[in-house]
Amino acid sequence: MELGALIRLLDDEMPEVRQRVAERIALCGGDLSEWLATSSIPLAGTERETLAELLRPARRRALRRDWLAPTGGADAMRDDWDQLEAMLRLISDFLHDGVTIRQPLSDALDLLAEEAEAVGVSSARELRKFLFADGLLVGNADQYDSPHNSDLAWCIEQGRSNPLGLAVIFILVARRLDFVVEGVNFPGHFLARIHEDGYPIVVDCFDGGRLHLQSTLQESPELSREERDQLRRAASTGTILLRLLNNLMAALEAAKRPEDASLVRELHGSLR
Repeated sequence: MELGALIRLLDDEMPEVRQRVAERIALCGGDLSEWLATSSIPLAGTERETLAELLRPARRRALRRDWLAPTGGADAMRDDWDQLEAMLRLISDFLHDGVTIRQPLSDALDLLAEEAEAVGVSSARELRKFLFADGLLVGNADQYDSPHNSDLAWCIEQGRSNPLGLAVIFILVARRLDFVVEGVNFPGHFLARIHEDGYPIVVDCFDGGRLHLQSTLQESPELSREERDQLRRAASTGTILLRLLNNLMAALEAAKRPEDASLVRELHGSLR
């Protein structure tokens, strides 16, 4: 059955037709965004939602097929940022609706780095200002628990994410510019860290890139021993990935997407 004809049957109410359309759409690979962008077939809002839902099983299959957990789990990733970015790209492609045209994650990160260079960003601190203090990326307070926050390509396109998503974007863009930015796996609120004149400075990406002297934070009587320990450490790539998968699992369960949540739980288990 020709793809255009399938699209025109999306709103057909006959059960046998809907079943046939679902079966055929599921064979399309999970992403029709480029085809739709060049076709002359208009899609109403409900039709886009229906099509995205029909494409989801194929994206689940693609993620399960392409996910290659390292032998030894998350600990074996050590500081392999290229591997982390590749796995984040798989997650991003899985969470994409398959209908809307957009840049792949790595291309979006490349473009951010190029834009930073074009305006003369020359340090991690200046990159922090460019990304957060100037409002290019902001905290997604209205959708703090949304699955979208784990889709970093969506986050860059929409200009918002949760603390973890913003910090990871900061780190990955910084690496393209040869700046040192670390992740801080602080309980309940992921942070980033830069260094200036030998002093560690904590960056709260969710709070407009607000800066905190690490030494001052560690003196706070409100912090537990675990929180002080985490402030001193740099989060490994494996730790970052596990935390993102934990966030995503909870978000998908809250969004009543049990099959997707089950798959993410499977991926998380592959890294333990």
